Amino acid sequence: MENSKIRNIAIIAHVDHGKTSLVNELLKQGGVFRDNQEVQDRVMDSNDIERERGITIFSKNASFMYKDVKVNVVDTPGHADFGGEVERVLKMVDGVLLVVDAFEGPMPQTRFVLQKALELDLKVVVVINKIDRKDARLNEVGDEVLELFLELDATSEQLNSPFIYCSARNGVASYSPQEVGTDFTPLFETIIKHIPAPKGDLDKPFQMLVSSTEQNDYLGRLAVGKIERGQVKINENVTVTNYFKPERKLTFKVQNIFQYQGLKRVPCETAVVGDIVCLAGCADVTIGDTVSDNNDVETLPFVKISEPSVEMTFSVNNSPFAGKEGKYCTSRHLRDRLFKEAVKDLSLKVFETESADSFRVLGRGEMHISILIENMRRDGYEFQVSMPKVLYKEIGGVKEEPIDRFVVDVPEDCVGSIINAMGPRKGELVTINNHGTRTRLEFLIPARGLFGYKSQFLTDTRGEGVMSSIFYEYQPYKGNIEKRSMGALIAYETGEAIVYGLYNSQERGRLFIGPGEKVYGGMVVGQNPKGEDIVVNVCKKKQLTNMRSAAADEALRLEPKKVLTLEECLEFLNDDELLEVTPQSLRIRKTILDHTQRGRADFRRKNEGKI
Repeated sequence: MENSKIRNIAIIAHVDHGKTSLVNELLKQGGVFRDNQEVQDRVMDSNDIERERGITIFSKNASFMYKDVKVNVVDTPGHADFGGEVERVLKMVDGVLLVVDAFEGPMPQTRFVLQKALELDLKVVVVINKIDRKDARLNEVGDEVLELFLELDATSEQLNSPFIYCSARNGVASYSPQEVGTDFTPLFETIIKHIPAPKGDLDKPFQMLVSSTEQNDYLGRLAVGKIERGQVKINENVTVTNYFKPERKLTFKVQNIFQYQGLKRVPCETAVVGDIVCLAGCADVTIGDTVSDNNDVETLPFVKISEPSVEMTFSVNNSPFAGKEGKYCTSRHLRDRLFKEAVKDLSLKVFETESADSFRVLGRGEMHISILIENMRRDGYEFQVSMPKVLYKEIGGVKEEPIDRFVVDVPEDCVGSIINAMGPRKGELVTINNHGTRTRLEFLIPARGLFGYKSQFLTDTRGEGVMSSIFYEYQPYKGNIEKRSMGALIAYETGEAIVYGLYNSQERGRLFIGPGEKVYGGMVVGQNPKGEDIVVNVCKKKQLTNMRSAAADEALRLEPKKVLTLEECLEFLNDDELLEVTPQSLRIRKTILDHTQRGRADFRRKNEGKI
């Protein structure tokens, strides 16, 4: 049976190519909002961090009506670190809108999400967005998309995917690059004609694959997925099984059924094949589970999520300031929070270590784990994390490491500095293309070679460059890469930073703290451009005599301190350092706080290196 009154689509693209803006306009022209209703920009980005950073992190569901057809829409992240969100929701839809920027064209994440869609044999509608840009390259970008289809071994049917040219911001779409439409009618019509209606047998027992979960304060965990066959009613008893864990079997009663209507979840009594629904009643349901009728339990296979490539260690905060700013500070709190996150995010792995106070956290990239850290500190957690490290593999007795496909789009006069920076980081130039006054360079580079590079990249390109990367493959180990050229300025003693002490310390390098801030011995208070660690006394006071007065300090001029963001702190970290994270502060510290013990450990490490 074909449920012709429904279409299920996902919006996929590279970051900043306009997915969420496109969904905004689809909902607006689909009648979800009143004509006089004020709609905020990027209405689907409901999370605080998403709105602050301007990126989508979590997949979200919505729906709109066109004529008499209900279109369920899934907005997905565009950043490579959140690719796991894209992979799991593609099992829930029958087609995708591939959004491509009219100037940038296909980027690394475009390749990744399109490859996943083609592997699942989903119908594709290519949407060339931002056609109102002055530097738009409509025909060239169209050709580049077709070349990408060919590279990914698309079938002849997939190569004939329709193209729509639109401006999501202006709410117009057309079938041809020479036309400028008046509304989204061409896009709506293409979705209805090209994306197939969901198929399934209505007469067979109920079956649904859980592609996502949501949390409700009153109903607990909700299982979100597309009904593959049959129908489900409230108070019906169903069974939960998992393809990768055959021994797991749970039975629960369906307490509530919700469908998406606009941006809201609307309760309903029954749902049929093809519907995307939320089921309430089972607190232990997870992504990848199959919910089936009790009389016909059959488990559906779930897509294999790509493996993580970056590792960090989360541990209980043991600094002298531990427990002063956080609400949740114990190992039990930390453990519960991390394992709860691993259930929601399939691309995140959490493992216990030999120490009860430390946990290994594996993710898809620095940003993937940094978003987790930011969410935890906003929830009141206090902990410390180690430097990000890549995950090595041993394949055929050879040590191999993850290699990223790294693409930069920079002004022509910045090309030389980018190539020079890639050399020490073991980057291999693959392609170079000119687009007007800008140049696109593509490198294959070890993932660890990109750690700490973002700030240098922005400096080298004067803030005009665009960079993105995505996992490519594992290759033999490329050799040693110097982690950091800067040294650290380390506080000598515990106390309060004084103007006099800061004034004498700033000659050594750039400071991260200002007057009146609390510090402790072993805490990193600045960076030294000479590349070696130096101990400074920022708490030092001027000795007062009858010839010197405290008022003389007013003549001392301090350089503005450098305020580090969470990502910059993670980039700065070295092997022997930790980042102390609290709801109010971010402090970089040495793992060994005592100066004498740290000196002995450094001496031993150097000697071992020589041996």
